[in-house]
Amino acid sequence: MSSPVSFLVFDVETVGDGDLIARVRYPNEELTSAEALRRHRDELIEQTGKDVLPPTFVVPISVAVAKVGRDFRLIDLVTLDEPEFRASAITHDFWKGWEAYRRPTFVTFNGRGYDLPVMEFAAYRYGLSLPAWFNVDGRSFEQRRNRYNNAAHIDLMDLLSNFGAVRLTGGLNLFANLIGKPGKTGIDGSQVQDMYDAGKVAEINDYCRCDVLDSYFVFLRSRVLTGQLPLEDEQKIVDKTHAWLDERKDDSAAFRHYLEHWGDWKSRSDASASDSS
Repeated sequence: MSSPVSFLVFDVETVGDGDLIARVRYPNEELTSAEALRRHRDELIEQTGKDVLPPTFVVPISVAVAKVGRDFRLIDLVTLDEPEFRASAITHDFWKGWEAYRRPTFVTFNGRGYDLPVMEFAAYRYGLSLPAWFNVDGRSFEQRRNRYNNAAHIDLMDLLSNFGAVRLTGGLNLFANLIGKPGKTGIDGSQVQDMYDAGKVAEINDYCRCDVLDSYFVFLRSRVLTGQLPLEDEQKIVDKTHAWLDERKDDSAAFRHYLEHWGDWKSRSDASASDSS
């Protein structure tokens, strides 16, 4: 597990910026930050059935990152700016870390539609300069933000949906469950704002860690799918990662929770044998 970091598998959790929402959406109504945030969430529920705020109106309060080697083995999993979890420090650490590890490939699930825009807008908000990421003078297919530049960013949802050609009903939760991993186990992104308001920042970060682990295992299986990793090697890496988590579970509520809900993937032949027995 000492190979250089080649991939950064990450997930972002956010909360709304009520002051910004009040100024931009309700400039003449003298709403407090909390009132503006509550009103916009209610409007989103009425319009879409969900109160997921758009990336433009949020700040990151949890970013979990799995550092992965070129051999696809997990090197480390961290949450940024722990235990303070300040949005500005999280943003700074995220982009400076990408540079420090020599610009490894980002890996996300729907990161192109949410997580990366959140971090880009946060960089804008906090005055960071990111010329290596916004390499706008490069040829279009070499620009890191190009949708099809898999050397810069592998969005697993893009890969599995053929870049939106098919609707991935079930999302990350489904693809994690298909390979025996926990998926959603009582918390989802819609609860994060209320958890944050209740002071449950540590619990949000534990949830974010678990999402990154799901994303990591889905990433491994995607490498099997694309022919970059033999299935038997993937299974060895999964076993080693289980052992890695087990060694650290006493110091991490997230790892304990993940292992408690761990399931083993069964191949078609295993499943068939089980069904016939």
